[in-house]
Amino acid sequence: MTQNLSILSIEKEQIKFLKFPKKDVLHTRKDQINRILDLQRALALGNLERQKVRITFVDAKGLKIVETTIWGITDKEVILKSATIIPLERIISIT
Repeated sequence: MTQNLSILSIEKEQIKFLKFPKKDVLHTRKDQINRILDLQRALALGNLERQKVRITFVDAKGLKIVETTIWGITDKEVILKSATIIPLERIISIT
């Protein structure tokens, strides 16, 4: 079985139409902790400097990337502008 490793760049407005499985894409506790730390840094950048970040995540159909500002973080979700939400466990990286 081969996987499609191409990353589709999307606009944040498209995220609300995506389906997200419940399983975490990061398997080690260390990676999950680093994801939270990266998200907290990105949140500070967005709030203090209005700087956008790139979020790489996985929906039911594959890898996606979005360039946006993070407005908030909960224990289960990342909140973007216009109440757009990405489940925390579906995020691979924040750059």
